[in-house]
Amino acid sequence: MESGITFELQRAASTRGRRGDVASWVGQVGGLGRIELSFPTEHSDYPAEYCEVAVVGESFPLVTYLGLRYLRRPLLAEGELRVDWEPADLHRGAYRLGRKGRALRIHIKDRSYTYAQVGGKRSHELARQGAGVLMRRSGWNNPRTLVGTCSGTADALDIGLAVVLEAVYTRNLTLPGAVVSMPGRFLNRCNFL
Repeated sequence: MESGITFELQRAASTRGRRGDVASWVGQVGGLGRIELSFPTEHSDYPAEYCEVAVVGESFPLVTYLGLRYLRRPLLAEGELRVDWEPADLHRGAYRLGRKGRALRIHIKDRSYTYAQVGGKRSHELARQGAGVLMRRSGWNNPRTLVGTCSGTADALDIGLAVVLEAVYTRNLTLPGAVVSMPGRFLNRCNFL
C-alpha cells in the first residue's frame, strides 16, 4: 500500500444485538475495500462484564479485542487481542514515564508493534518497523469519524489493528489517564481484602 494513503470511517446507525446497541463505523480503504469497526460484537459467548470489539472487511483479517467493560469499551488491562482467532502477545508499562514508556506493545504474526497516544487524546499511532497508521478521532468518547493515515508499507493487518484499538479504552496510555486509573488498578490487585 502507498505511503500517505488516508481513509475515513463514518459512524453508522446503531443496531440492536443480543448484548444491546451495537455501534459501528464503516468506510473504504483505497485498494483494500470496505472496512467496519463494531462493538459490542456477537462473535463469542463472553461474560456480561466483558466487551468485545471487532474489525471486519473484504480484504482485512478478522481483528478482535476482548476486555473488561468500562464506559461501554473494553479496557487494556488483561485484554485479549486476536487476528483471525490467533492471540497476540500484549505488554505495557503502566507505571513508566512518557508516552513511549506507557505504549502498548503488540507481537502478532511475526511483527512487533507499539501503539501510543500522539498529540491530544484523540490521536493514536500504531507503528512497526517500516510502517505505521496514525488514527484521529473526531471526538474522544463517541466520535462521528475515524480518520487513518498510512505511512511506509502499511497493509491490511496494520490498518485492522489500528482501527480495532480505536474502540478500546486507552486513556491510561497517558500520564493523566494513568494517574486516574491507579486507584482502580490497586483495588483490583487487592481483591483478597
